[in-house]
Amino acid sequence: MEQNTTVNEGKTTAIISYITFIGTIIAFIMNNDKKNSFVAFHIRQMIGLILLGIIINLIARFTNLGMIGSLLSLFPLVLWVIGFLGVLKGEEKKVPLLGDMFQDWFKGIG
Repeated sequence: MEQNTTVNEGKTTAIISYITFIGTIIAFIMNNDKKNSFVAFHIRQMIGLILLGIIINLIARFTNLGMIGSLLSLFPLVLWVIGFLGVLKGEEKKVPLLGDMFQDWFKGIG
């Protein structure tokens, strides 16, 4: 029952965290007082996705990968959709391949 309360109280803020980098910052600030674990989980996932997107775009830009670079740039978008669907369903669903690492690397956030 407590998990449902945590999800219900934090769902809107967790959704906000998936709306661009600014939304992630806003969600972080909103969660600073309440410390909702559901929101913190999704903030960590989104921070990881943002950094992944930046890294992939830098690699694609500074190497001449052409079409492969464009396809690689879609990878963070696919992971974002999976994470966003998880938050809409009220689940702490880690993004495939990197979700565990994001939770570990950013465990101090949230």
